[in-house]
Amino acid sequence: MIINPNRGLRLAIAALCALAVPATAIASIETPEAKAEAADAAMTARSDMDEVFGPKDLKPGQYLWRKGSFDGEPRVVVSLTDQQAYLYRGDELVAVAAISTGKDEKPTPKGIFTILDKKPMHRSIKYDNAPMPFMQRIDQFGTALHAGYNPGYAASHGCIRLPTEFARRLYGVTDVGATVMIGA
Repeated sequence: MIINPNRGLRLAIAALCALAVPATAIASIETPEAKAEAADAAMTARSDMDEVFGPKDLKPGQYLWRKGSFDGEPRVVVSLTDQQAYLYRGDELVAVAAISTGKDEKPTPKGIFTILDKKPMHRSIKYDNAPMPFMQRIDQFGTALHAGYNPGYAASHGCIRLPTEFARRLYGVTDVGATVMIGA
């Protein structure tokens, strides 16, 4: 057996680097299992919506937000099929909004993500300085939840466009590290 004298040093450096990287920097899980879990969460969210708000079809730009105080960590579930975003606090559905996600040629990623960065007003680096109010970035490629145009179908470059007032309120209840599940 040949022993590499640098192996221990490389392992020590890798361990130190892993400790120096915040957990939120390694925030997206896009495995088949994560995608399936996010898809299940999206199906459950639609059922929860019917139970909490009654059977409703939201028009582009509309949202529903329950009155009251809710405990638990915030979690956002995005349904690409329904073009809706759902806000949970713990196990309680609090709000739902009509959204616009990525077009086929620039799809919104699927899986489980965490909010990596938040800015009340951000401008796109990739797309002509486009405004992204109440931006909450979920991956290293710039995909984010933010206020934007909602035509009633997938029309973005991969981001999740939210109704402005919903985006403002969502921004106020989430923190960096909050979970975002995106499923079909």
